[in-house]
Amino acid sequence: MLSAVSTGSAPKALGPYSQAIRAGQFLFVSGQVPIDPGTGELVHGSIGDQTARVLQNIGEILKAGGASFPQVVRTTVYLADLGDFAAMNEVYATFFATPQPARSTIQAARLPRDARIEVDVIAFLG
Repeated sequence: MLSAVSTGSAPKALGPYSQAIRAGQFLFVSGQVPIDPGTGELVHGSIGDQTARVLQNIGEILKAGGASFPQVVRTTVYLADLGDFAAMNEVYATFFATPQPARSTIQAARLPRDARIEVDVIAFLG
């Protein structure tokens, strides 16, 4: 059984997709860019600022789906510039305790709204 998960505490989807989908014991959170849910505007500033905003938004979606960061088993990080890897990693590490989820990090040619980072996650609810 599939069910959509959404919350007003995170940015609305930028297109025809759900913030997250619950599929059995898994929660699939769509890629999030650093949008302030209160203003709908892209957060500017350092990659650290953008990473924090993205993960805060993901945290709200996880909560709406009945999950939290310790249940995240897989992430994908898309960076506009892999030169931002170390600074992103520093902030990212503050959101995930041991054991950290499996992860891929990819440099993307361009991200929605010209963000510097986008992250999607999968959480195990069982």
